[in-house]
Amino acid sequence: MIKLIISYNLRPEKREAYQEWALSAIKRMLAVPGIKEAVGYRPITGSKEVVVCYSFDDMAAFAQWYEHPDMQRLKVEARCYEEDVTYELWGPSPLLPMPAQSE
Repeated sequence: MIKLIISYNLRPEKREAYQEWALSAIKRMLAVPGIKEAVGYRPITGSKEVVVCYSFDDMAAFAQWYEHPDMQRLKVEARCYEEDVTYELWGPSPLLPMPAQSE
């Protein structure tokens, strides 16, 4: 499993318009081949206002999704709403590659 974690702050002048755009963007992102799921978070600590975690089966699926023309358009649109953007790409751990659960 591959995880893309994007964190950012909202541009103050775009806060009101962001929610409507984001709801539309989520639907369009999930329609692009390659993505498995997207989960949004609001950090309890830290300097970012929004964190979104995207999941992919493997690097090929991530690359297919990330390079898709629809995703390229969404990335350009996002620049109007987001600032201080951080991207992190994570792969599986050799020690704990699958989720562990308590009994």
